[in-house]
Amino acid sequence: MSQTLLSILAFVPLVLAGVLLIGFRWPAKYAMPLVFVLTALIGLLAWDMSLNRVIASSLQGLILTAAILWIIFGAILLLNTLKHSGGIAAIRRGFSDISPDRRVQALIVAWLFGCFIEGASGFGTPAAVAAPLLVALGFPALAAVVLGMMVQSTPVSFGAVGTPILVGVGAGLDKTGISAQLAASGSSWETFFHLIYSRVAITHGLIGLLMPLIMVMIMTRFFGRNQSWKEGLAIAPFAIFTAFAFSLPYMAAGVFLGPEFPSMIGALVGLAIVVPAAKAGFLLPKDTWDFADAKEWPAEWMGRIEMKLDEVAGKAPISVSMAWAPYLLLAVFLVISRSFPEVKAALMSLNFGWSNILGETGVSGTIEPLYLPGGILCMVVLVTFFLHRMRLPELKAAVGESSRTLLGAGFVLIFTIPMVRILINSGVNGSELVSMPVAMAQLVADSVGSIYPFFAPAVGALGAFIAGSNTVSNLMLSQFQLNAAQLLGVSGAMMVAVQSVGAAAGNMIAIHNVVAASATVGLLGREGITLRKTLLPTLYYLIMAGGIALLAMYGMALSDPLMASR
Repeated sequence: MSQTLLSILAFVPLVLAGVLLIGFRWPAKYAMPLVFVLTALIGLLAWDMSLNRVIASSLQGLILTAAILWIIFGAILLLNTLKHSGGIAAIRRGFSDISPDRRVQALIVAWLFGCFIEGASGFGTPAAVAAPLLVALGFPALAAVVLGMMVQSTPVSFGAVGTPILVGVGAGLDKTGISAQLAASGSSWETFFHLIYSRVAITHGLIGLLMPLIMVMIMTRFFGRNQSWKEGLAIAPFAIFTAFAFSLPYMAAGVFLGPEFPSMIGALVGLAIVVPAAKAGFLLPKDTWDFADAKEWPAEWMGRIEMKLDEVAGKAPISVSMAWAPYLLLAVFLVISRSFPEVKAALMSLNFGWSNILGETGVSGTIEPLYLPGGILCMVVLVTFFLHRMRLPELKAAVGESSRTLLGAGFVLIFTIPMVRILINSGVNGSELVSMPVAMAQLVADSVGSIYPFFAPAVGALGAFIAGSNTVSNLMLSQFQLNAAQLLGVSGAMMVAVQSVGAAAGNMIAIHNVVAASATVGLLGREGITLRKTLLPTLYYLIMAGGIALLAMYGMALSDPLMASR
């Protein structure tokens, strides 16, 4: 079988997933088992993977599934805890003081707060935290998931305290070989690496200037009473103001401070500027926008998780600041756990895993229940129990409700993530073929020639669509992107930068991210509808990133120390 045919064959599982989920609107619980079986067959028959490696990859996927379910559980548990404590009712009250306009609430909760949680945690946590919080504020479940997924864009490259850059790019490139080349020309790895992440920050920051507005416009068009783009556009001055309040400190942090804190700093500065501005009515339109009455919502918008706030009637009302305290604690705990090596080591000391599963080198899986965001969320729940003076039956009710929500997500993810691991681990095979994701990337590169820089972000997005992770996409494809740049004689640093930008955008359409976010609001089975909505901002992101890549490489002739060494 020719390399081209093999590369096309590697695309088949992804195409099938897209056709079933988006085209036929199949629920993921029916589509993903079929895609998993097809992927395993292609791995065994076309890629010449051993049955042992396919099974080992599937088992690795199940371990990762458990980690994701733990995060989902923690996010839902915190929400249900706040529901029973009266915290959610207080948060809703607080937002009416800031602004009753749903567009403003989306910008503050989904964009700014979501960006902060992404910067601190990663792992798809912002969608898992922001989506149920938006539902609690009175948003339709489907709108909440779509908004939560769109946060998986600008902040993601610097999510989890810079993991996609530090681990994804840092370990994805041949550091030893590149360092030797750079040393020969009087430069260093540190200089080259700084160039990569600073270009990531600038590219993201520029594209991200329109993301808050796009979020709002998608919300008003698909979930508004009048299905109007104009009603979203009406808040453009405030949305762009919000974007600048986030992007400027974000870019500055990326250029001057390093890859760990851009998303968190951008979000914190943004919240400090935008919330008082919203209270003052700065740049806000005269008309307040809201959804239609919930009785008029289509059934497909509704999740299975309801916020019956009358359940806490009779309790002493909680202040708004006390209601937000758990989310503030979550942010603080996440930052501490990721930034202080001693704390990180202590939390990671409790772990369960399997190294070299079934004897397959490099196929390993570990769960660190305390270090994962799920563990941090559960710690916050325990603090909230005492902070909000809850009764034990209320906490038990929250745990019971949260546990029941997991069942559907678990079934879908036990097929989705093992499928992903088979694709990623297919590089070890009897025919010495490259892995399926790299084969797909090679096909794209070979097909487009010198304009490949325009498609480089899409290759990064493809990696993230497969893996559900910017970090994994960077690990798989950074070296490939650098090699492609060298063949074309353009900046490798810029090519790797747009790889990371594209991989961040790809998170908006990553199937298991959609499943995880949907699970938190009881919306399983409608993943295809969500993907239809998030395709639009993903296309915007990739076209803009591709345009910036072409302009930088061919228009501005952007260089880097590695080019000088050749």
